Amino acid sequence: MQILITTIAVLCRIISNSLSSVFQKKLTQKQEKPVFVNFVNYFILSLLSIPLLFFVNILDFDIEFWLFSICGGIFGAICNCFMVLALEKGELSVLGPINSYKAVIGLIFGAIILNEFPNIYGLAGIALIIFGSYFIFDTANPKILLRKDIKYRIYALIFSAIEAVFIKKVIILSSITASFISTSFLGCIFSYIIMRCFTEEKCKLPKKDNITTYLLTAFCFGVMTFATAYVFNYMNVGYALSLFQLSIIINVILGYKLFNESNLIKKLTGSLIILIGSATILIYGH
Repeated sequence: MQILITTIAVLCRIISNSLSSVFQKKLTQKQEKPVFVNFVNYFILSLLSIPLLFFVNILDFDIEFWLFSICGGIFGAICNCFMVLALEKGELSVLGPINSYKAVIGLIFGAIILNEFPNIYGLAGIALIIFGSYFIFDTANPKILLRKDIKYRIYALIFSAIEAVFIKKVIILSSITASFISTSFLGCIFSYIIMRCFTEEKCKLPKKDNITTYLLTAFCFGVMTFATAYVFNYMNVGYALSLFQLSIIINVILGYKLFNESNLIKKLTGSLIILIGSATILIYGH
């Protein structure tokens, strides 16, 4: 039963991650500033987290919990800010595959902080993920790394992978629910600080035409956050991040269908290579 529930959580995380990216990209196309999109996303999520405070006395946790929670909140807010900046300028079907590097970064920090080391099959799976992402990424043109959307996406995945390790540590020190609450409220606080530091943007109500999109974004982001915490509770960070790469197929298809992005077959082929890597980790990597 636990395997089934964890599998469902992985699928929920994959789908909600892709849909969250779609809605955030749509908001930037409607001239919403990325830092404001980032803040409103966390703000709505923090409001949705308030009822959970009746089930968890979050003030009872010790200083170690708060230290890792604050670190996770900082890295999470920065990560999503860079993610929205990347979506504003780039293609969903290209930015998605870049996320495959997160598994490698998460594995490194997971080994350093959590003592989670892969076996030979885990390493082989990660190698396939990297190879597949190169296939999509078009490495024949090294100047592609200088594009702002690519740089922002790389920054996002680095901060996201580090955030994942902190989230796992918070779960170990508390619970899935406490992790979700701390991620929501601290993410809101730090995303507001980011917004105030780098723009003149102030707190305001979103444009009326965009409210529904913001609510859908926050809902998908909330599902993604909770599902991520649940999976991390039962799986090593490096392996979980590898499985999450399955979302790239959805990103490629949605990018083609919704935003008229090109090279569908080539990108799907690269995605299939990454899927094989993820399956290798799932079946043999533990």
